[in-house]
Amino acid sequence: SLRGSWRLGNGNGSVVLRGEVPGCVHTALHRRGLIQDPYYRFNDVMYRWISLDNWTYSRAFKTPFDVRKWQKVNLVFEGVDTVAQILINNITLGRTDNMFNRYSFDITSVIKEVNFVEVRFLSAVSYAAEQSRCHKAYSIPPACPPPVQKGECHANFIRKEQCSFSWDWGPSFPTQGIWKDVRIEAYNHYHLIHFSLTSFFVKSASQWSLEIESIFDVVSSKPIVGLVTVSIPKLQTQQTSSVKLQPGEGSVVLLVNINKSSTVEAWWPNGHGKQTGYDMTTTFIMEAGYQIEKFSKAYFRTVELVQESIPGSPGLSFYFRINGRPIFIKGSNWIPADSFQDRVTYDILWLLLKSAADANMNALRVWGGGVYEQDEFYDICDELGIMIWQDFMFACALYPTDQNYLESVRAEVSHQVRRLKSHPSIILWSGNNENEAAIASNWFSIPYADREVYIKDYVMLYVKNIREIVLTEDKSRPFIASSPTNGLESVKEGWLSQNPYDTHYGDTHFYDYSNDCWNWTVYPKTRFASEYGFQSWPSFSTIEKVSSTEDWSYTSNFSLHRQHHENGNDQMLQQIGHHFKLPQSTDPIKKFKDMIYLTQVMQAQCIKTETEFYRFSQSEIIKGEGHTMGALYWQLNDIWQAPSWASLEYGGKWKLLHYFAQNFFAPLLPVAYEDKGVLYIYGVSDLHVDHKLTLRVVVHAWSSLEPVCTLAKDGVTVKAQSAVPIHKESINDLLERCRNCTRKSCVITFCLVGEGGLQSPTNHHFLSSLKDAVGLEKTQLSASVSQRDDIYVFVLQTTAIAPFVSLDVGNIKGRFSDNGFLMTEKKKVVMFYPWEPTSVEELEKSLTLTSLVDVV
Repeated sequence: SLRGSWRLGNGNGSVVLRGEVPGCVHTALHRRGLIQDPYYRFNDVMYRWISLDNWTYSRAFKTPFDVRKWQKVNLVFEGVDTVAQILINNITLGRTDNMFNRYSFDITSVIKEVNFVEVRFLSAVSYAAEQSRCHKAYSIPPACPPPVQKGECHANFIRKEQCSFSWDWGPSFPTQGIWKDVRIEAYNHYHLIHFSLTSFFVKSASQWSLEIESIFDVVSSKPIVGLVTVSIPKLQTQQTSSVKLQPGEGSVVLLVNINKSSTVEAWWPNGHGKQTGYDMTTTFIMEAGYQIEKFSKAYFRTVELVQESIPGSPGLSFYFRINGRPIFIKGSNWIPADSFQDRVTYDILWLLLKSAADANMNALRVWGGGVYEQDEFYDICDELGIMIWQDFMFACALYPTDQNYLESVRAEVSHQVRRLKSHPSIILWSGNNENEAAIASNWFSIPYADREVYIKDYVMLYVKNIREIVLTEDKSRPFIASSPTNGLESVKEGWLSQNPYDTHYGDTHFYDYSNDCWNWTVYPKTRFASEYGFQSWPSFSTIEKVSSTEDWSYTSNFSLHRQHHENGNDQMLQQIGHHFKLPQSTDPIKKFKDMIYLTQVMQAQCIKTETEFYRFSQSEIIKGEGHTMGALYWQLNDIWQAPSWASLEYGGKWKLLHYFAQNFFAPLLPVAYEDKGVLYIYGVSDLHVDHKLTLRVVVHAWSSLEPVCTLAKDGVTVKAQSAVPIHKESINDLLERCRNCTRKSCVITFCLVGEGGLQSPTNHHFLSSLKDAVGLEKTQLSASVSQRDDIYVFVLQTTAIAPFVSLDVGNIKGRFSDNGFLMTEKKKVVMFYPWEPTSVEELEKSLTLTSLVDVV
């Protein structure tokens, strides 16, 4: 391995330092104290010079073996970011131009006892500009990001993380560096380059089988023969086959049938079963001496993307069947966890993904403007049962299709599919993010006469190249060309549908910041909602780390600078204004903290309303629309400390939205909505069996902790994996039944309770805007903290009903069992799960309690 410390220098040699590999220039400069935290205040703009310079990584190394004894020696880079010339002992081995590719250079004839290796980078920004200049025939939009993003231009001309040139939630840091492993490989005879396995269920034989693919480099001039043995002891399965490897690079595909007398436990998504994997050993014993032993995990699961006609509805369904069972997809969209990938550790990935699973998510979409994630990311998803919708890395742009570009993309796609296809968590390949929509809705104002050339490029890239490779490399999972798309209907229309947002086909992305988000009628009754969202600000403790005192106001230069979405801060105010009073405090810091709190309350309540709408639409067709089978809100995580659509802040802290997600994605949930003065309650269930339950509906006056009236409805049947109406009552009858109530003075809470401790979260339905609520009183909230084993117990007390009670312990890492809740009882117990050691004293000292009535 050539990991470790390298020499790093800029173009004219004025800056020289040590830089870690894997790593990048920014982190090296920061570690050595040559720059501040790149995320601090306005540093994204101040440090633009770093990505405009051309940096060189170099190091000497002693060859740890006798060069003469090996037939082949390679220098292998798992990832180079991005445009570089690679030299060893002053001899150019080749060039790199794709961050997502693996590069292997044959150095057999040039390696010595002591070697000097150099990686000479070219600024990604100037390379992209140059590539765009050279594309003379026609322009490929968009040229530059909107000014509010403070980004760089022509990201679509370089095979690099697209959002590293800026996005509407992230900064522009077009990094340079050796971002993955680099090593020397030496071998004789033959070498295993790649190994993968995918499982299939053969219906005719009612038997599981594994397809195992191995790619070898054979050095000898004649074929090598030998035996390969695959063994899965737990499944009493062992199979030996003879293989013949031809000279050069080639692949061997083995089919292994699993012993029928063994019971195979399938891999299931989170909430639907276990994530069983089986230890498997594959041994290659070849005539030319040494053997190779490969240890891996075998998982068994099937996936189908079902697009069929639905009675009473034009169009086609769009849902996933896992192991033959339709699964409602619940989750979010994943973006890169940092602008500097070398800072993304296993622990950070574990924390973020575990937080997704803890919020009852079963899926994430790895969005196409970031990176194909590291192996550990998918390993954790396999372990936690998080299904992955995997985009290829193309987003919100048109792309060139000249020969060099296509060749690079083909290598990228085949490398990534081979690297990732063994993971049961990946259930779908998707060609790009929003590029079908970009052409269909003409985002880039392309004159009608010129459309054809762009349509041709689109089909060339995603269909004739990417799709072809995916179908060749991986027959075990579905492929769609874009998101949003109309699925099979898009295919029928030549891969570009008239309206990719059509609710009768495929998936939709939906954003609406001006309409009142509590009004469920504005949402599309779509087959699958793969993106939707609202922004909020991260907690004060998160912002504090990258700002100074003068920044702490909603209208400061800093607050404007961090907001990369046009009018984003105003849109949040407007959305808050529908239902809440805006803060008027004369203390500027309290006013800022109140604003942050309100943006989080608004975001949580908006996405709750929208997600519940998607969940209760899963079993019904209304005016030809419905059968919604997926809800992936935008977005799960953050790349830096800034206002965004995320539910997890940079660093992993849960926003109120993430606590709400734990409830609105619960396996069993009652959901209420109003239509023409009638209250409907649905029972939504992801459970595999029907349940007879009791629905409890409680009406409270804002002015009292004693309920005004309660209704317990027994024998309510909530059907397995569906959403059924379980209660219907006109609001007038309800107010009549609960005397002394008006829409403004009362609130409804409700839950489902069954045998053996089965219980849904308690849900709420507001009868009016909270800014109009009558009887809400200033409350005394207090909390006592104690320790129980590794968990901390917060006992909360209130003197009056408190809406949106938020517990915040500042910088102490961890999460609560519940947060942002409506407190309708004197006492409530909340757990705190720490992510690092803390104490009762620290928690007491850091705790702030806020409810809506504290915002003045």
